[in-house]
Amino acid sequence: MRFFSRFPVRLLVLAVLAGALHSQPSQAQDPTAGQQLPKRLVGDYGYWTRFSDPPYSAAQIPFNKLTHVNHAGVSFNADGTLFVPGGFLEPELITGAHARGVKVLLLIGGNFRGVEYNGSLPTLVEQLTAFATNHHYDGFDIDWEYPETTRDRQFLVELMARLRDANSDYVLSIDVAPWGGYGYDVILLQKTTDYFNIMMYDCAGPWTAVGELNSPIFWDPNDPAPWECQPGGSVQEAAKIFLKDVPPLQLNMGTPFYGYYYATVNRLFGFCSNSLLNSDQDCDKTVVSENYAPFIKNRINQDGWQTFYDPIALVPYMVKTDGSDGYITYDDESSTYLRVGYSDWVLGLGGTFLWSLDADYDGHSQDLLDAMYQATTSQGK
Repeated sequence: MRFFSRFPVRLLVLAVLAGALHSQPSQAQDPTAGQQLPKRLVGDYGYWTRFSDPPYSAAQIPFNKLTHVNHAGVSFNADGTLFVPGGFLEPELITGAHARGVKVLLLIGGNFRGVEYNGSLPTLVEQLTAFATNHHYDGFDIDWEYPETTRDRQFLVELMARLRDANSDYVLSIDVAPWGGYGYDVILLQKTTDYFNIMMYDCAGPWTAVGELNSPIFWDPNDPAPWECQPGGSVQEAAKIFLKDVPPLQLNMGTPFYGYYYATVNRLFGFCSNSLLNSDQDCDKTVVSENYAPFIKNRINQDGWQTFYDPIALVPYMVKTDGSDGYITYDDESSTYLRVGYSDWVLGLGGTFLWSLDADYDGHSQDLLDAMYQATTSQGK
């Protein structure tokens, strides 16, 4: 594997993308976007980050750089009743977003299969619509990880149809994983759903035996464990899967504001030294998820860490300068800019989304969100 230093590759990445952007025809604006951005830019926001250090709340969200916010934290039970955690409601989020033309969706996860088997879908839809009305949400983002059976597929179609029938003005989206393609009947879902958020991340993690790349833009065939990510193990491949059946303007590509730290790996695609000792032969507890700020950002080319780029996948990773154990897969400003520019202006998708807004906040700046915004608005510049 060849190693490229961070800054020369950054220049190469930006030069290649700039050429690609200028060669693209003008794209139609998305009519659902609140902001006058040429593409959707959707930020996931968890209510719990208001109580983090540093705290991240509506006061920190730069609404001028977003078109939609997905507000996470509400779930539901098998009987269709909602569970709203204490501290979830934040009226300032709704008023602040709406004042700037930004839509706020309720990001919903819960016991989908329980509702499916209990026949409590009418209760769930009634509770969701009442909550949205009472608290002025603009719609729902559905996060089911993952529908798998034929019955699941049919239930998701029915759920989205009922939500659409409840209010034709709702903005409705679904978070979809490229490797969970069977669970989404996208032909029927696109009739009721405004757009799909492609979750192109988590190729790496505790469930792997190899220090893989969290979210490749292009697939690196040097990966010794492709089954951990495939099908759709890169932005390019994931988009291809959904573009077979879904118009590009109904797709958002995901970008992670976090990465994974492998404590027992010392190189790209290295095996966890403990994997053979675990019953599942995975890395398990020696791998943890870490946010870009402050954990990852504060280690880039300092404190005994050095950043390299995978020359094929075009995403960064870190290893220890002394060769000892320690490997981090993540995204930085350059790969985020490339991912968004490639998705928006080369593939022609409707936009991008991120998990999650707080993970990029170091108390005063949001470098990755800035990169997303610059790439989203870069056409013609």
